Amino acid sequence: MGLRKRVGDTLKQAMKDKDATRLGTLRLINAAIKDQDIAQRGSDSDTGEGVGDVEILAILGKMTKQRMESARAYEEGGRLDLAETERAEISVIEEFLPRQLDEAEVSDAIKAAITATGAESIRDMGKVMGHLKDQYTGQMDFGAVGPKVKDKLCAGA
Repeated sequence: MGLRKRVGDTLKQAMKDKDATRLGTLRLINAAIKDQDIAQRGSDSDTGEGVGDVEILAILGKMTKQRMESARAYEEGGRLDLAETERAEISVIEEFLPRQLDEAEVSDAIKAAITATGAESIRDMGKVMGHLKDQYTGQMDFGAVGPKVKDKLCAGA
C-alpha cells in the first residue's frame, strides 16, 4: 500500500508543521480513499485490504480534474481567491501522482497499445483503451486520449 502510506505519512508531517491548507487537502484525500474502501467492501473484489494503488491513482486523478473545473468556474465568476485555493489543493494532490506523459510519449503509448492488442479498426477501441489504462493510470488524461486513439484507428482502417 505505497500510496496510502505516503498520504498518511505526509498527513502526519502536515500536522506537525501546522500547515492548515495542506492538512485539509490531505484529509480530503484520506476521506476519498476511505469512501472507496467502504464502497468496495460489499463487492466480490474485496480482499479486506481496501483499495490498491491503481484505484488511489484514479481517485487522485478525479480529484485533480474536479478542482481544475472548480478553479476555472471561480475565475469566470471573478472569485480569484477561491480559484487560488483550488490550485493550492491541486498542487498537493499532484505530489502523489506520477509524472504526466507529454504529447510525444502519449502518441508512442497509443501506437504501442494498438500494436500490443492487435487492434485494426474502431471496434477494437475498447481493447486499446483498456490496455492504456492498465499501463498508464494516472499518467495521462484518458478523456483527451480517447479521441486520439479513435483517430489512429480510423486512419488505419
